[in-house]
Amino acid sequence: MIITPSPAATSRRRLVFVAANLAVYLALLATLHAALGPGWVSALLTLLAAIFAPWSVLSLTTGIIGAWQLFAGPPRPPASNAAIVQRTAIVMTIRNEDPARALKRLRIVQESLDASGWGDMFGFHVLSDTSDPEIAAAEEEAIAAWPGGRVAYRRRHDNTGFKAGNVMAFCQSHLGQYECMITLDADSLMTAQAILPLVRLMQENADFGLIQGLVVGLPAANLFTRAFQFGMRHGMRGYTVGQAWWTLDCGPFWGHNAIIRMQPFAAHCGLPVLDGAPPFGGHILSHDQVEATLMRRAGYQVRLQVIAGGSYEDNPPTILDYIGRDLRWCQGNLQYLRLLDLPGLKPVSRFQLVWAILMFIGIPAWLIAVALLPVSGWAITTAHPAWLPWLSAAFLFMQLCPKLVGYAHSLALAPRARRYGGRARLLLGALFEIGFNLMQNSITSYPVTFFILGLLQGRATRWGAQPRDARRVTWAEAAAVLWPQTLFGLWLHGGMALWCPALLPWALPWTIGYLLAIPFAVLTADAGISAWFRGHGLLTTPEERAPPPEVAAL
Repeated sequence: MIITPSPAATSRRRLVFVAANLAVYLALLATLHAALGPGWVSALLTLLAAIFAPWSVLSLTTGIIGAWQLFAGPPRPPASNAAIVQRTAIVMTIRNEDPARALKRLRIVQESLDASGWGDMFGFHVLSDTSDPEIAAAEEEAIAAWPGGRVAYRRRHDNTGFKAGNVMAFCQSHLGQYECMITLDADSLMTAQAILPLVRLMQENADFGLIQGLVVGLPAANLFTRAFQFGMRHGMRGYTVGQAWWTLDCGPFWGHNAIIRMQPFAAHCGLPVLDGAPPFGGHILSHDQVEATLMRRAGYQVRLQVIAGGSYEDNPPTILDYIGRDLRWCQGNLQYLRLLDLPGLKPVSRFQLVWAILMFIGIPAWLIAVALLPVSGWAITTAHPAWLPWLSAAFLFMQLCPKLVGYAHSLALAPRARRYGGRARLLLGALFEIGFNLMQNSITSYPVTFFILGLLQGRATRWGAQPRDARRVTWAEAAAVLWPQTLFGLWLHGGMALWCPALLPWALPWTIGYLLAIPFAVLTADAGISAWFRGHGLLTTPEERAPPPEVAAL
C-alpha cells in the first residue's frame, strides 16, 4: 500500500519519529551508565553503546510503528485493473552465474506476463558482465535457444561501474523504447501478480521515479537458508511497514525487484566515481541506495511497496557464504561516508545513507563491548545485580522488535498462521529462528569487525558470483574459517564463569554463537537435519506449502 499524505502530515510523522528515537536513545544510555556505576568501565561501555545502539533504537521504533500499522492501520485500497499502456523493460543482470539457472527465472517471468494477457507490453533483456569465457559461451547458447527469440542479450567486456554501470548503459541506449524498467538479479523471480501493480502505479503517478517491491525468499533446502529467510520474511514485514510510514517519498532501493522510470534515472542517477583508490575510492559497490537518493534529489518520489506477493529472491545457503556477502555489503555501505556531503539531497534521503552506514559501523563497537563482558560484568554484578535481567531483556527486545511484530501478526491471524503450518509450527519455527538469528549475528560480528580494520589499511573486496544452491560444510572447512570465533567464545565464557558467573546466563543470547560457531556452520548445512525440519513442516513458507505456478516451475 502506498500512502501519500499532505506535506504537513509528512513533516509531523518525521518529527514524531526523530523525537521517539532521540528519547529512547538518551534513555538507554542514561540507564546503562546508571547500571554500571562510576568508573572507567562505565564510561567506556557507555561510549561503545553510543556507537552501536542507534541501529537497535531504529529497529525498536520502526518495529513499534510497524505493529501499529499492521494491527490498526487503514484497510488496503482496492487493486487497480487499469490497462497497461506503457512499455516496460524486464532487465536481468548476470556476472559469472550459472546461465541455465538464471535464465530459467527470466523465462518464467516472461511466461507469467504472457499468461496475464499483457506480455506484449514488456521487453526482456539480459545484461552480462561475465568474464569467464566458458560461462559466456553458455550464456550465448542459452539465449540462442530462447523460445521465440524474445530476449535481447548484451555482454560487456570491461565491467566499468559494475552492475550499476551496465544498467545505466542499457538505460541510456533504450530511452524512448520503454517508460520504465524492472531490475532483476540472477536469483530474482517476479510474477505478473507482483509486476503489474507496480507498472500501474507508475502509470498513475507521473512523479514516481522508483518503487521498491517487498522481496521474500524462495523455498530452500538447507536449514541455514530456511531459517534465515523465515526470520527475514517476518522481520521485514514489521520493519518495512514501519519504515514506509516515515520514509514516504524518500524510500529505499535494494537494487532488484523494483520498477524504475528510465528517463530520470538516465538523466540524474549516474553514480559519481569517488576520488582515490578502493576500498573507499573508485566505483561505488553498493549502488542502490545512492541511486534512490539521486532520484529523490531530482524531484521524483521513491516509494516502498509493502504488500508482499510474487516477488522472490534466493538467500545464501550457508553461514560461510552469508559472511562473504556481508563483507561485500560492508565495503559498499561504508563508501557512503564519502557521499554524505552531496549537495541537494533531501534530509531523509541523506539519513538513508547514514542508516546504511550504521548497519556496519556499530559492529566493531559491539564486539569490543562483548569482549569486555568479563570485566564489565564484574562491575555491573557488583553495583546493580538486579538490573541484569532488565538490561538483557531490553536489548533483546530492541534488537528483535520488528521480527517479533511480524511473528505476532502471523500468529494473531488464523488464516495467515495456517499458511505456515498452523500456530504451533509457526511458534516453534519462530522460537528456533530467534535463537538461530542471535547466533548468526554473533558469528558474523567477528569477521565484519576485522574486515573493517582491513579496509582502513587499504584492503578491498569486489562483487563476484555468489553461491546460491544448497551445499554441505565440512568440519574442516568450518574450522578453517571460524576458529577465531571459537577462541573468542572460550575467552568470554571462561572469563565470565570465573569472574562474574551471575552475568553468564543473561549474556548467553549474544555470546553462545561464538562458542558454537563451527558446529553451527556444519549442522545448518547438513542435508539430513535440513530434511528433518522439512519433514516436520518447520520453517516452511506459504510458497513451499502451496507454491504458485511460477515457483512450482522452478
